[in-house]
Amino acid sequence: MSGRRHTLLSRPALSPSRAADFKQCPLLYRLRAVDRLPEPLSTAQLRGSVVHVVLEQLYGLPAARRGPDTARALVEPAWNQLIAAEPALAAELDPTEHTRLLEDARTLVSGYYRLEDPTRFTPQSREQRVEVELADGTLLRGFIDRVDIAATGEVRVVDYKTGKAPPEAQALAEFKALFQMKFYAVALLRAQGVAPARLRLIYLADGQLLDYSPDVDELLRFEKTLMAIWQAIQTAAVTGDFRPRPSRLCDWCPHQARCPAFGGTPPPYPGWPASGPPEVATAALSRRTEPAA
Repeated sequence: MSGRRHTLLSRPALSPSRAADFKQCPLLYRLRAVDRLPEPLSTAQLRGSVVHVVLEQLYGLPAARRGPDTARALVEPAWNQLIAAEPALAAELDPTEHTRLLEDARTLVSGYYRLEDPTRFTPQSREQRVEVELADGTLLRGFIDRVDIAATGEVRVVDYKTGKAPPEAQALAEFKALFQMKFYAVALLRAQGVAPARLRLIYLADGQLLDYSPDVDELLRFEKTLMAIWQAIQTAAVTGDFRPRPSRLCDWCPHQARCPAFGGTPPPYPGWPASGPPEVATAALSRRTEPAA
């Protein structure tokens, strides 16, 4: 590893999920990224992890072998892979929940074939790690579910969503998902010099595709938004002044009991870690900590 690469890896960075957290509520960002408080895992998050592993592995097979039966057969090995990396996960589910999780994962994987035919194309990359430094020094890091390259050279960024947001939060969930996709588009634009022609969200639970085609000017404006978010995080890091920003999403916040907006008290500010918060874990396990929608 070059010295430059080592320096980037050791520096604080901005991930799409943490950027969205700060934009939603600075205190939520602090409790997740700085305090690193544990959050209860939901079955939906674990199921989503399994499905992401299955789809990543599916596209690693020759196209002719990517049929529905093969995909369903990958579900249990994907679960075993997750618990091998973190054995405590197995203890969080009783046998009935475990069986239901695998059944639901197979249903989601089967439904995928009504949205795309994985035997007809091969992605350029799966679970691609992106890391790029913007002009002002802001460092972006993250994992992209899938990147496709058309025969014409156009780039498509794809993200799988395995959960259903509550109806009252659907619009906010879609906004957050599109925020994530624009983050990846900016990262690829700066890393490869090519703006993605299409951003595709695949909602497996709803059986829907959402395609969005950003233009370069829009991505440049969004890049400035990311720079501003990182600057605001750095400013708050000095004083620990990460203020709550109440919204409709507070109803689903796992840290509501610690929030002053609800009569709670955050723990003492631990200070900004010397190496910054760990924005990216291994791709498969990091899926557990993402919102289900």
